[in-house]
Amino acid sequence: MIAVFLHHIMVLPVILPLITGALLLFIREHSRRLKSALALVSTGFVVLIAAILIYRAQELAPQADVYNLGNWAAPFAIVFVLDRLSAVFLLMSVLTAFCALIYVTAHWDRLGAHFYSLSQFFLAGINGVFLTGDIFNLFVFFEVMLAASYALLMHGSGLARVRAGAHYVTVNLVASSCFLLGAACIYGGSGTLNMADLASRLALLPEDTVLICQIGMGFLGIAFLIKVGMWPLCFWVPATYSAAAAPVGALFSITGKVGFYVILRLSLLLLENDTTGLHAALCQILFYGGLITLIVGFTGVLASQNLSRLSANSVLASTGIVLAAMGLDHPALTAITVYYILSSTFALAAFFLLIEPVERNQDIAANVLAVTMEVYGEDEEEEEDEIGFYIPATAAILGACFTLCAILLIGMPPLSGFIAKFMMITGLFWPQGPARAYILPDIQSWLFIIFLVLAGFAQLIAMTRSGIRLFWASLDTYMPKVQISEIIPIAVLLTFCFTISLAAEPVMRYLDSMAAEIYVPANYIHSVLGGAINKGE
Repeated sequence: MIAVFLHHIMVLPVILPLITGALLLFIREHSRRLKSALALVSTGFVVLIAAILIYRAQELAPQADVYNLGNWAAPFAIVFVLDRLSAVFLLMSVLTAFCALIYVTAHWDRLGAHFYSLSQFFLAGINGVFLTGDIFNLFVFFEVMLAASYALLMHGSGLARVRAGAHYVTVNLVASSCFLLGAACIYGGSGTLNMADLASRLALLPEDTVLICQIGMGFLGIAFLIKVGMWPLCFWVPATYSAAAAPVGALFSITGKVGFYVILRLSLLLLENDTTGLHAALCQILFYGGLITLIVGFTGVLASQNLSRLSANSVLASTGIVLAAMGLDHPALTAITVYYILSSTFALAAFFLLIEPVERNQDIAANVLAVTMEVYGEDEEEEEDEIGFYIPATAAILGACFTLCAILLIGMPPLSGFIAKFMMITGLFWPQGPARAYILPDIQSWLFIIFLVLAGFAQLIAMTRSGIRLFWASLDTYMPKVQISEIIPIAVLLTFCFTISLAAEPVMRYLDSMAAEIYVPANYIHSVLGGAINKGE
C-alpha cells in the first residue's frame, strides 16, 4: 500500500504547482498575504515530496520508477520516470524556488502582477523536465518554463529589463525552434520520442535513418547549449541575469541546470554505446566549449564593477566548469560534477538574493569618490579623538553572508565549493579512487585543472575587491532596513551548502551510485519498457 502511494505522488511536483498557479490567478492582487501563503504551502509540499522521492529512488535503484499516465503501456504512454539523477535535480530546484518565494514576501511581490502564479508555472515546467520520459513532453515542459520566465524577467519593469527581456525572448525562441526541429527529425527517423524506446531502437535502424536521428540530436544539443549559455551562445547571459530582480535571478539560477540535466540524460542514454563517433565529438565540444566559457566567465568576473555583473559572470564561470567536466566523460567525475552543481546553485541563488540588500545602502557619489581616491592615492582626514568604529548588526549580517558566498564561489576551504573542486582535481589523478595507484592526467585534464585554479583566483580578486568597497571603505553610508524575510532565505541557502559540506561522504555515496546507474542505459530502458515496477508494485 505504501509503495503504491509513493508511486503515485511522483506526479505531484508537476500537478500541484500547476493547480496552485491557476488558482492564484483568480485571487486579486491586493490579497498578497493569501497568495503568498498559498504559494509557500504548495511549494513546501513539493519540497517534502521531493525529499521523499530521493529515498524512493534509492530504494528502487538500479531500476527506475515509471508512472504511465492514463495507464497506457510504454512507449505509447506519457511517462514520468524517477531515478536518482532526476530526484537530485528535482530536490535542488524546489529548495531553491522555496527560498526565492520566501524572499519575495518582503516587498518584491508588489513590483508586478501575478508573480506567485508565474513562479508556480515556472516550477511546474522545471519539475516536468526532470521527470518526463519522452522528448515531446520535454519540449512541452521546456516551453512552460520559458513562457513563465519571460514574464518573470520583466517583473519590476525598467528599461534595462525590457532590453534584456527582448534579447532573452529572441534567443530562447531560437532555442525552441532548434528543439522542435530536433524532435521532428528524431521522430521522422525513429518513429518514437520515448527516450527509452528511442535508445533501444537506435542500434537497429539503417544507417541513413540513424543519420537523420543524429541531425535531430544535433539540433537538440544546440537548443540546450544555448540554454546553459556555452560560448559562443552565451552573449545573452550577463545582460539577462544582471537585469533580473533579485528573486528572479535566484530562480533563473535553476534554468541552466535544466540544460545540464538533459545533456547528461540524453547523451548517456542515447550515445553511451555509440560507435559512429558522435559521443566522442559531443565530449570534445563540451570540453573545449566549456573551457572557453570558463575563460570568458572569469574574465568577466575580473572586469565587473558591480555585484549584478559579478553574479552574472559567475554564472558563466560555473557553467564553463560544469561543461568542461562533463566533456571529460568519466563516471566518478560525473558524480563530483553534480555535487558541484548543487553547491554552485545554492551559492549563486544566495548571492543573487544578497545583492539588492547589500547595494541598498550605497551612495553613488560616495562610490565615485572612493574609486577616485583609490586611483589618486588620496587619504581621508584622520580624526584624532575617535579610535575605531561601530559595525551595525545589519552590516555584520550582510557582511557574513557575503563572505560565505565568496568562500563558496571561490572554492576556499572548508565549504562545499572547495570540496567539489578538490574532488575534481583528485579524481583526475585517482579515477579509480584514492586506494588505487594514481595516473598522470592527459592534456585535457591538465588544461581543466589549470583554468579551474585560475577561475578561483579571479573570483578571489573580484570578491575581495567588492567586499572591501562595500563593507570596509563605505563607512559613511547609511545602513539599509533589511527585513527578516530577506535574510532568512539567504541563510537557508547557505545552510544547504554547509549541510552538503558536512555530509559530503553520504552525499557523494549517493551521487556515485547515481553516476554508475546512468552509465548503464539498460537499467533505464528496462524500467520504462517493461517490468512490474511500472505498476507501482
